[in-house]
Amino acid sequence: MQSSVLVLKDSLKRESGPKVHHANIQASKAVADIIRTTLGPRSMLKMLLDASGGIVVTNDGNAILRELDIAHPAAKSMIELSRTQDEEVGDGTTSVIILAGEMLHVAEAFIDKNYHPTVICRAYNKALEDAIAAIDKIAMPIDAQDRGQMLGLVKSCIGTKFTSQFWGFNC
Repeated sequence: MQSSVLVLKDSLKRESGPKVHHANIQASKAVADIIRTTLGPRSMLKMLLDASGGIVVTNDGNAILRELDIAHPAAKSMIELSRTQDEEVGDGTTSVIILAGEMLHVAEAFIDKNYHPTVICRAYNKALEDAIAAIDKIAMPIDAQDRGQMLGLVKSCIGTKFTSQFWGFNC
């Protein structure tokens, strides 16, 4: 078996350990903080300049993050997380970034107490299992043929979108 050889610029150096963990967490939290105010019933719009110099006003987290020119690898990962959420689900890009930022914020306290990152990851995986079990206990079946149930479900899904102001006209 042949080992691979990495050729890096002389100016680059490889770092590891808690200092790097903190830097990665801070960069990721900075991304979450950029779009945090665009979530919820009192959300605010962001005004951006696009690449062609035009002004874009939006509260779409994924659209905001696409306009950022980010160099930090951890921050880029957060933007990729948003893009993946948009591609796979079509919504929740802001929520997933804020949730990830908060999870990293909590993890940072454990890193400060010298917990190994794999221990923190195992704890998050256990919390995920517990959350899924709790959701399964309270889940209710939905009758897809019941127009009232379906309208209520759709209304709750688009409640924070601009189209919600026209709800009476849509249905």
